[in-house]
Amino acid sequence: MQRFYFRLQISPTEYLRHYQGSAGRVVVRAHDGRNLSFPASNLRQFVSINGIHGEFCLTVDDNHRLVSIERRSS
Repeated sequence: MQRFYFRLQISPTEYLRHYQGSAGRVVVRAHDGRNLSFPASNLRQFVSINGIHGEFCLTVDDNHRLVSIERRSS
C-alpha cells in the first residue's frame, strides 16, 4: 500500500461541476510533487456548505487502485 498526502480547496460552485458530471475527475498535486487523479465521486462524503477544504490522505493498493481517501485531523 502507498499513501499520498495533499491539500484540497474546492469551492461549492466548482464541486457542483463534478457532481453534475461535467468534470468527472479531480487532479491534485501530492505533497511529494506527484500528480494524482481520482473520481470526484470519492469526495462526496467531505462536501459541506463551504465546499471541500482540508488535508487528505489517499491510499492505493499495489496495483495503484484507490483503497481510501481520509481527511486528516488538524
